[in-house]
Amino acid sequence: MAVQVLTEAQRRKWDSSDDQLFYAEPRFVQHLDDAFRARLTQLYRDRIPARAVVLDLMSSWVSHLPDDGIYERVIGHGLNEKELAANKRLDSYWLQNLNLNQEIPLKVNSVDAVLIVAGWQYLQYPEAVAAELLRITRPGGQVMVSFSNRMFFTKAPQIWADGSDRDHLTYVAEVLMAQGWLKPEIVAEETRAAGLKGLVGGKGDPFFSVIATKPQ
Repeated sequence: MAVQVLTEAQRRKWDSSDDQLFYAEPRFVQHLDDAFRARLTQLYRDRIPARAVVLDLMSSWVSHLPDDGIYERVIGHGLNEKELAANKRLDSYWLQNLNLNQEIPLKVNSVDAVLIVAGWQYLQYPEAVAAELLRITRPGGQVMVSFSNRMFFTKAPQIWADGSDRDHLTYVAEVLMAQGWLKPEIVAEETRAAGLKGLVGGKGDPFFSVIATKPQ
């Protein structure tokens, strides 16, 4: 049973229509800029062990894993089959609306690393998802929740829509710890924009990540 952190008011969204309909059409675009994606890929290169079983939760047509990364298996999850089918890093995938059903169809202690990129901000029941991730992750395994300051505002629950970047980091960490994850590491960094803009000091999308480990 998940430990509840949010109130019902904090779970509400401006657009309460079926998420499956919102994501019905594939979006073959990058939602985060080059600088953010490069930092994310470096994080994965540094943190995900070789031959790991990786779960890319709330994925799309790209997984941002390093090209030279060698994994036992990469499992994808999302809401749009065309996007997932186009993701060449996935060995398998399934479709599921986590706001309707939080049970993850994977075995206990079967995953080494869970990745969530620009997805947590749409979860209305993150406590149950975090508890499920703890169940399926092996002892010593990690969950990495990464995001920037972008979102589909109408699809974000009130707690995210109303919060600052610092609020978002604190909120994700609080939910994870409430379900039994160890106190997370917080990464909050500026990035440099690509090309000429970066050369003159232009900034890219800010990079935030909450990295938590399952107790041994």
